[in-house]
Amino acid sequence: MARFKLNYRQLPVKAHFFFFMAAMGPILPFLPVYGKQLGVSPVVMGSITAVLPILFLIAKPMFGLLVDYFRSYRKTLFVALLTATSLPLILLYFLPSLPGPVLPEDHAFQGVSCSTIDACNSQEVEIPETCFSGRIINCNWTCSDSFNFTQPIYFDADHRGNLSRSSTCLASRRINVDYFTADQNETIIDCTKFENFDHGICNVTCERLEDNVELSSCLYTSATFWGFVLLMSLGTIGFNVSNCVSDAICFDVLGDDGQMGYGRQRVWGTIGFGVAALLAGFAVDAWSQGETKVYTPAFILIFIFTCFDLACCVKLELPSISESGNILKDVCKLLRHKPIAIFLCFATLAGIIDSFMIYFLFWYVEDLAATTGDMGQIKLIEGLIVAGETLGGEVIFFTLSGRILKKIGFGYSFVFCFCCYSLRLGLISLAPTPWWILPIEFFMQGPTYALCYTTIVAYASVVSPPGTSATVQGIVAGMDDGLGFAVGSLVGGILYKRIGGARTLRLFSLGALVSAAAYLILHLLYLKDAMPKNGNRENIEYKSPEDAQDSNLDEKELPISQ
Repeated sequence: MARFKLNYRQLPVKAHFFFFMAAMGPILPFLPVYGKQLGVSPVVMGSITAVLPILFLIAKPMFGLLVDYFRSYRKTLFVALLTATSLPLILLYFLPSLPGPVLPEDHAFQGVSCSTIDACNSQEVEIPETCFSGRIINCNWTCSDSFNFTQPIYFDADHRGNLSRSSTCLASRRINVDYFTADQNETIIDCTKFENFDHGICNVTCERLEDNVELSSCLYTSATFWGFVLLMSLGTIGFNVSNCVSDAICFDVLGDDGQMGYGRQRVWGTIGFGVAALLAGFAVDAWSQGETKVYTPAFILIFIFTCFDLACCVKLELPSISESGNILKDVCKLLRHKPIAIFLCFATLAGIIDSFMIYFLFWYVEDLAATTGDMGQIKLIEGLIVAGETLGGEVIFFTLSGRILKKIGFGYSFVFCFCCYSLRLGLISLAPTPWWILPIEFFMQGPTYALCYTTIVAYASVVSPPGTSATVQGIVAGMDDGLGFAVGSLVGGILYKRIGGARTLRLFSLGALVSAAAYLILHLLYLKDAMPKNGNRENIEYKSPEDAQDSNLDEKELPISQ
């Protein structure tokens, strides 16, 4: 019976992955819906997340070049980067309150009648002059006997969440005449004039912020919104750069021919991310009252896990590896090879597909929950989804990724990932409730994100000339979650707004299937003889498919395994 043997040299790397990803788990998956709670529309959120990956594309290779150049200061630079990543995310807690009233995310209230709140006193309700004033918002009332009418409601500047007499009142026609116009086919009733309103309990849906130019301008010019954009940008840029450099350091620790062991190190980050996200989701729901969520427990967890991560990185011993005489020259020489350029293009397509899952999956889950009555437990559901993704599929496939790559190679692995992305997106679009998304993510996150990510970074490690690992990882990751994420989030946000979440999911599913077919054809016709097959860094030069057929060719200058 084989004995378990702990590799103490790799233990700090495992600990770093665990605590670093655990520090990110409580907030990163929830950032888009955190913005949604502020009132940010999917188009605006898609625009924000489209700009960020462009910055990833610039920042990753630059920081990778910095780390490769100042090799003796790698640990100091890395610890500083980790600190600069967590600090902006923690500072989100200190953002000021939004200007003016805050409504629920769906702008809907249940179980309301005209007697629930009082009529406004015209002398007390003033026409709003600033973004910090109260607002008269048009609302549609749908009552229990199918009687519908429109009745605007005045929300004062301190309103947060539910309807109450202390912060709302029914606006009369005289007060809101300049603000309220109804469709000619709508029934207009001023229920403040009816003492015996006998149409029962009503559901009230008010005008959404993004449909009101005045309210939107207040949000998008506020310190809260721009503070959110700035801190989210700094945090996510820092995370992506840290993740990229962590991969390069991990491959350095593993040494030559160690690429297939990457998944066994990275799986600990997956475990930390899943556990922390689940804890945060449960704690945020327990901490919050009503549908407006309070993220205080998430920020506490970020601080605790970041402290543990920094302590682990101080103990991290980085190996001495050979340097590149000219980093930029070696990298440029690498990128001139067509199979590598093709691989980078399809890595970008993978990033486009994955970006929609990262930025809009929870947006879709919350929209679905609003229609199924699951909003009261939505953060727990989201935490369970992340836990299922990470502790289920990712743990399995990060652990087995080395064996899979050895068995089928980089090319067929890439095709398999695209096919699984297509199936995953299609199934999510058919889910009747958010709870159905749990098993889909449990089984499909592994063969999509985990295997695809490992394929991309292991390929980058195999083809990297000595001394350029961080730079090449930065370029490859920049194409995947840089350019790819930029295009995917922008297109995804626009499509989500115009055709809805389910149809957008199906379009991305079709795109993944087309990408799988295209790469399979290219692999069979052109790339098969040129792709690294087993990940071992042998002293064999890179050859084109034509050159690979001639075993008597002289050795070229780029030592990349076939």
